[in-house]
Amino acid sequence: MDTRRALLDALEDGPVSGPALAAELDVSRAAVWKAVEALREEGFAVESTGAGYAAPAEPAYCAAGIEFGLDAPYEVEYHDAVPSTNDRARELAADGAADVAVVADEQTGGRGRLDREWVAPSGGVWLSVVTRPTVSPARAPLFTLAAAVATVDACREVGVDAHIKWPNDVLVGGDGAGGAAGDADRSRRGGRKLAGILTEMEGEADRVSWLVVGVGVNANVDPDALPADATSLRAETGGDVDRRRFAATLLERVAALAQTADRSDRILAAWRERASTLGRRVRVETPKGVVTGTAVDVESPGALVIDTGDGTRRVHAGDCEHLRDADG
Repeated sequence: MDTRRALLDALEDGPVSGPALAAELDVSRAAVWKAVEALREEGFAVESTGAGYAAPAEPAYCAAGIEFGLDAPYEVEYHDAVPSTNDRARELAADGAADVAVVADEQTGGRGRLDREWVAPSGGVWLSVVTRPTVSPARAPLFTLAAAVATVDACREVGVDAHIKWPNDVLVGGDGAGGAAGDADRSRRGGRKLAGILTEMEGEADRVSWLVVGVGVNANVDPDALPADATSLRAETGGDVDRRRFAATLLERVAALAQTADRSDRILAAWRERASTLGRRVRVETPKGVVTGTAVDVESPGALVIDTGDGTRRVHAGDCEHLRDADG
């Protein structure tokens, strides 16, 4: 472990003196001082007290702030602004990186599914995680579902009752939990969009070389800065949330779901519990045509099972629309 991360871990237990840190980390006092100064320059305002160095009472939204107390095996790379966290994560993956979370305050060229524009102003939680899971490419959609579950859990922790529309849109209200019943167009979308997920990968026929899962959450963003069908945590809670803790919760939940031997069962069960699509009449535009019916289940690695009335269809990819009972 490098001195920087070891210092962050040591500060979790309270103030600690420079000599004690040097002894604990087996480095010189000068190395400790340099590490402390580097953390301060990064935005993690280490305090000097009579009892020694201490972590700031309210860590900033920065790499060290997110890593401080993080119960997940990710190194964080933070940017004030970047064209796309996914693009930067892909660069890191190409250079051999693994278990890195790229986080930005703002994205200037964010992308959604099918290369759609993704509005990502300052104040959101925009992050992408680089991993190298030992799975086949066919299993990659499971990690997208895991990210959706993790995002919903982080939203619920700050008091926003979010839900998932298949496969990975994180929404509020609509036909999920208490909202906007009078807006037919919004109801068809399933609610107000709070977050989206974009997964990219490179691999061979039998294994994934690297996987990048990008998550974009409209956190401390004014609704006026977003598309008409979107919302933000600020709008839903009436105030700003602690983005540092939110990002850490999201990363911890992703790791807890995705880095286990029984990931398939755990992820699918968690996704079902948080989904608003199951039990709904849906219309899914797929590359092979439109499928309409009642969504009855999700199967590994993320296929939506639809009862069409003439049998069941399994849809692996497509744009899902929630229908009212009167819709065809």
